[in-house]
Amino acid sequence: MRRISLIFIFLIAAGISLAGQSRAELEDLRKKNLQEIEYVDRMLKTTATQKTENLNELRVIGKQLNLREKLINEYGKEISLLEYRISLNRLATEMLEQDLGNLKKEYANSIVSAFKATKGTPALAFILSSADFNQGYKRLKYIQQVSRYRRKESEIIETIYLELQDTKERLEKDRKNVNDLKNKEVRQKQILSVEQNKKEKLVTTLSRKEKQLKQELEEKRRIARQVENEIARLIEEERKRSSVTPMSNEMKLIGESFGENRSRLPWPVEKGIITSHFGLQPHPVLKNVTEDNIGIEITSGGQTQAKSVFKGEVVRVFAISGANMAVILRHGKYLTVYQNLINVRVKAGDSISLGQVLGDVYPDSSNGGKSVLKFMIYEEKKKLDPEVWLLKK
Repeated sequence: MRRISLIFIFLIAAGISLAGQSRAELEDLRKKNLQEIEYVDRMLKTTATQKTENLNELRVIGKQLNLREKLINEYGKEISLLEYRISLNRLATEMLEQDLGNLKKEYANSIVSAFKATKGTPALAFILSSADFNQGYKRLKYIQQVSRYRRKESEIIETIYLELQDTKERLEKDRKNVNDLKNKEVRQKQILSVEQNKKEKLVTTLSRKEKQLKQELEEKRRIARQVENEIARLIEEERKRSSVTPMSNEMKLIGESFGENRSRLPWPVEKGIITSHFGLQPHPVLKNVTEDNIGIEITSGGQTQAKSVFKGEVVRVFAISGANMAVILRHGKYLTVYQNLINVRVKAGDSISLGQVLGDVYPDSSNGGKSVLKFMIYEEKKKLDPEVWLLKK
């Protein structure tokens, strides 16, 4: 019976250990999420005293809401894991208490049995009172066996008692953690409600500027067309040149290495959040209107430098009317585009190393000094989703 109980306790301990590992992973995710929320909060505080009513501000608030919802979800998962661990510890406690009670009874019975067998006679007298040597030897062995059994039983009792105390302590600690997490979860839900109201008010305000928003959307499309035209022109120029001078082996190797680094490329800015995603996206304000983004937008607070995500070569530096400068790097058959730059530090033909500064991202004074980098990845003319290629934060 005790063996079965010990097996069950071992399985429970294994389940508790796994729950502990999962909780550690959730705690790590929660810490990173909180850091990102704090970064976005600081970014929004820089514009709190200004009447900043634009799409980028709306997107930053939207990102803040997504992060907050993710955090609340993580709290929920962590609470569920702790409650699962509490149930396992409660079961382990019940089984340990039952085993401890049974062992104590068995130990008491063994003492009574030994007393009856020796009829209360001291051990030495019990041996010396034997009828012959053979009986004395048997009595000696009996006393030794009883002694070993008692010592072993007392050690088991002590081990189970200590394990029981540890389990009770873990149980109490987990209960306190659950209460603490539930309080934090409630607080985050309250903050989320305030942020949702803020977003709804901004959407209402921006919806009154339909004409302006449509103009901004058309301007965004114009810039995208110019970038795509430059890419097409570049590809055509290189196609003609490759018929005379093919791509070098070194550049081909760079391209192969770039392709192997999908989801492992560093971010093109030190710190930032993605406020506009790749591909067809619903407009955040205009109803039944979509944006077809050729890349992503990364918003950072304050002065920010754009850095190369991989080694390569500068193949184009050009200006876009009303949208500052753009730099195109070649990495074998892949191209990366960094747009909305000022103070560009590179020129066409330069060899670029990983993490090399290309220029400063334009800080928009009308947007609280936020810097928005427009980042794109191409496989020749084919547009790729940069989020798939960048390292997950």
